[in-house]
Amino acid sequence: MHRLTSAASEARKVATEAIKLVPPSQGAEVEATLALAMAGDVARAEPLVQKLTERFPMDTQVQSLWLPTIQAQLMLDRKNAAKAIERLQAATSIELGEIMFVLNTSCLWPAYVRGEAYLGVGRGSAAVEFQRILDHSGVVWNCSTGALARLGLARAYALDARTDAVARDKARTAYQNFLTLWKDADPDIPIYQQAKAEYAKLQ
Repeated sequence: MHRLTSAASEARKVATEAIKLVPPSQGAEVEATLALAMAGDVARAEPLVQKLTERFPMDTQVQSLWLPTIQAQLMLDRKNAAKAIERLQAATSIELGEIMFVLNTSCLWPAYVRGEAYLGVGRGSAAVEFQRILDHSGVVWNCSTGALARLGLARAYALDARTDAVARDKARTAYQNFLTLWKDADPDIPIYQQAKAEYAKLQ
């Protein structure tokens, strides 16, 4: 728990520094706001969402990609997964498009947050979203979503593992893939520990 708290604290610190950039960077602002939302810092993220809404009223990527994703994550922070899924519909048509301020084309954050939302409502269809990320590795490039999607896929299959032998096998394989990818990670990283514990339950 201490490590998880430390990681969230570091994310908030980096996001805060990014927001202070002068002149303001659209890329820094949207990614810092998403980082705060992912860290569960709703109180700080929400005013930034309003700021982005006002600063970029005609920007398609901000209005149809970043804001829906950030707002959906904030809804997940409030345990409202169904509302998050609804909000992310706006991003579906453009989420594979090129993002101008990053080297790679897209981290597919909308698909990742959508997958997490489906997990939140207990729907195995989350697997479709996480698999979509893995199927577009050339688009995702080295984004963290590429690695985290493997765990999301495992968790999606695990939802049906008790009643479906095929899903159980798929869940085991997906967990193995994630754990192999992370085999050199610090052993006390919370998400790594969680994945190992979840995998053990399938044995």
